This record gives sequence, C-alpha cells and structure tokens, in this order.
Amino acid sequence: MKWFIEWKRQVTAFNRNVKLFMLGNVLVQIGMGVFMVMYNLYIRELGMPETVNGKVISMTALALAIILVPAGFVSDRLGRKWLIFGGTLLTAGTLFYRSIAVMETPIVVAALLTGLFMAFVQVSGIPFLAENSTPGERVHLFSINFAIVTVANVVGSLSGGMIADLLETALALSTVEAIRSSLLIGASIFTIGLIPFFRLQEKPTEPVKTKRIEGVSTGEDSLKRNLLVIFHFSFASLLIGFGSGLVVPYLNLYFANRFGASNSYIGFVLSLGSAMTAVAVMIGPALSRRVGKVKALILFQLLSIPFLLLTAYSTSLWLASLGFLLRQALMNAGGPLQSAVAMEVVSDKYKGLANSMNQTVFNIGWATMGPVATGLVVAQGSYWGYAYAFTITAALYVISSLYYYFIFGRRKLQDE
Repeated sequence: MKWFIEWKRQVTAFNRNVKLFMLGNVLVQIGMGVFMVMYNLYIRELGMPETVNGKVISMTALALAIILVPAGFVSDRLGRKWLIFGGTLLTAGTLFYRSIAVMETPIVVAALLTGLFMAFVQVSGIPFLAENSTPGERVHLFSINFAIVTVANVVGSLSGGMIADLLETALALSTVEAIRSSLLIGASIFTIGLIPFFRLQEKPTEPVKTKRIEGVSTGEDSLKRNLLVIFHFSFASLLIGFGSGLVVPYLNLYFANRFGASNSYIGFVLSLGSAMTAVAVMIGPALSRRVGKVKALILFQLLSIPFLLLTAYSTSLWLASLGFLLRQALMNAGGPLQSAVAMEVVSDKYKGLANSMNQTVFNIGWATMGPVATGLVVAQGSYWGYAYAFTITAALYVISSLYYYFIFGRRKLQDE
C-alpha cells in the first residue's frame, strides 16, 4: 500500500506537460505496436519475397543510424515541442501511405522516411521529460514512461492481429484487406497522439546547474565537459548494444531451435517478458531510493547475469523460460535509471545530443552483432552456438557495469 501511495503521489505531482506527453506517447506506441506486428504479414500477403521485409527493417534501422545525432543537435537548438509534434505528424503520413502501398520501391522508401521522421520524436522525448521535471521526480518519471511504452506496444501488438482476424471473419474481407484495415486503424490511433502533443508548452530556457564530474572542469569548457560525459555514457551503451544484439533479436529462434517450442508458446513467453519488464521498472525507484541510482543500475545489470547464463546452458524449456523472463525484467529495469543519471549530469542544451548518441551507438552494437550470432549457431549448433553467444553477452554486461561504476559510480555514489 505504501508503494502504491508513493506512486500515486508522484504521478499526480507531474506537471501538465509531462501528463500530455505521456498520453500522446501511449497513443503513438499503440499505433506503432500494430505496425510492428502486422506490416511484415501485410508484405507477405501481397506476395512479395521475404527479402522485402529484410529491406524494410534495414532501411528503418539505417535511417535511425544516419539521422539520430543530427536530430539531437536540431532538438537542442530548436526546442523539443515542435520536433515531437512535427516528427509525429510526418511519421503518421508515412504510416498511412505504407498501409496502402503495394509496390516494393515505394514500400522501402516509405520505411526509410518513417525511420527518419520518427528519430526526431525519439531523441526529443527523454530530454523533454527531463526539462519538465525535477531530479527527485526523474527516476519515477522515466520508470513509468518506460512501463507505459512497453504496455502500449504489447496492447498494439495484440490488437493488430485481433482487429485483422475480426474484420476478416465479420466482414468477409480478404486477408490483405483485413490487414490493411488493421494498419489504417493503427495509423489513426498513432495520429490521435498529435492532439496532446500539440498542447505541449515549450519550456523556456533557464540556466541549469549540472553535476560536476571529477577531473573535468566546468565553465568555459562546458562543451568539452558535456562531450566527455556523453562519450562515457555512449561507450557503456555500445557495450550493452553489442551484448543485446547477440541474443535479443534471436530469442524466438533460440526457443524454436533448441527446444522445438511452438509459435504460440514463443509468443506467450515474449509477451510475458514485456509484462514483467513493465512491472520491474516500477520497482527501480524503490531500490534507487535505498542505494542510489548508479548503484541500483549496476545491481540490476549484474543480477541479470546469472539468469542469462541459466538461459544459455539450460536443457529445460521451463528453466530457460524462467531465466529469460528474469533476465529481461532485471536488465531492462535499469534503463530508466540510466536515463535519469544521464539527464542529471548533462546540461539542458546538450540533452538531445546525449540521448541521440546513446541510441545511435546502441543500435550500432545491435546491428553489427547479427552476423556474429548467426555465425556461432551455424558453426557450433543450436546448443553451443547459443551458449557461446549468451556467455559473450554476459561478459559484455559485466564490463559495461564495471566501466560505468569506475567512471560515474564512485563520484556519484559519494554525492548520493
């Protein structure tokens, strides 16, 4: 009850801007969740080869990698509100177009544009929340924002399939028409998010005191100080991206190849993982209040490693599933804490750059490890291939945690 009362107090204390952003973000993420699940099915039903799906995914990721850092600079210079609103508006246009496009080239080009425009929303969101909250609110704020994004994506993912099946059965539509209608409904929900985004108010620029990192002076070399801090955060994120890229994209294949699990079971376990993540991030503020944000982040990452290794070497589907669920929840629970720390030690004028750099290097790490993961499985088989991949990931998580502790932890823990 104390936990519930504390969360209720924190949420009601959030300012109007924060509440409007979170409402708009829920609608945007539900709409995007529909697209994430249904669009590859739409391409398949159009009779296109699987390579088109690969091109769509690659183009979206390529666009993000190209534009995230420039988008962060623009966000810092022009303000957050209009980039959030404008990026959402342009992205909505590409989603409607993709829902009706039936040729390969327009589909691939539209996917590229979706990635470009959505990047402006992604890099502006966390800095906008940071600028409209106090340091004491940020752990709760980032945790609940992460949780509702996770839940909204799950709702969108489940709704997309249900809507398509219902339309196909009730209205006797063809499979393509039913999926297209589902996509259009998802795009419409996404577009409704523009209403609360339009009502956001740009926060006026104010001088903000930033945390001093030991050994780096403030004042005239503020740019140098902030770039150094951003570099350290980005390097830690790169290590995590390398580790995640080895295992997370292939978890469905892991369960299928090693255990012969059914599609229904795999879908259930992955959905349950998202639900547990949403619950775990709500525990983060309580732990950070006891031990401090940096220590809580490191604890979450290190506690996830035994469960990662359990998943790596288990020959039991149930134990592997348990290990996956607990690793997923613990590792992701640290995300909001990292955002909170980053937004405290980086000046307001560089928050967009910091957020974009973190996302860019994480995506680079994720993208580059695909051939390594698949190569290990091909060379070593479905047991040792995944075991080696998961073990390398565990090692990278340990290195990232130690790096984070020695760069930020000792100084920050003294402050806390």
